[in-house]
Amino acid sequence: MKLCMFSPRDQDLERGWPGRIDGDKVIQLAAQTLQAFFTGGGQAREHAEYPIADVVFRAPVLHPPSVRIFDETGDFRFANPAAIKAAGEAHGVTGAHGANRVAAIIGAEDAIGGFTPLVEWIAPQLAGVKQRDFALTLGPIVTTPDEAVPSSVDWERLVALAAENTVLYPGDLIAR
Repeated sequence: MKLCMFSPRDQDLERGWPGRIDGDKVIQLAAQTLQAFFTGGGQAREHAEYPIADVVFRAPVLHPPSVRIFDETGDFRFANPAAIKAAGEAHGVTGAHGANRVAAIIGAEDAIGGFTPLVEWIAPQLAGVKQRDFALTLGPIVTTPDEAVPSSVDWERLVALAAENTVLYPGDLIAR
């Protein structure tokens, strides 16, 4: 299944509504957020339908509890969860370049609810860790594991490492 957060073009909603993409339309789901949708077992009543041309896609997770970005060795660093931007939204730093990644969104019971593109923006002109602290672009589409799993990464291992000695919450992002 392909999911998103969206709002009708004629309504200025910061967070938007959860939706299921079906061909050239988005079907509004009865959940507050995608985190709530995943926590509820990936089931929700369906509401109104909107043509894709008439919607604005929002970040799939606007305020994640945490963001962990893993490197090739299995080590990770935390990123700024307040820095989430929607795909196509300006990040405001001149000279920044992006590192394309895939993020797993944690659903209920430490399970992966879905996968979405993540761009980690890097500004070499900023000092130290501030180079990576200002923007993460997320989305716009979330693909559930029953639809596709990015095969180049051992996602179960990364989730297990992230969960070791702590609690993962719906909406946590695990990126690689």
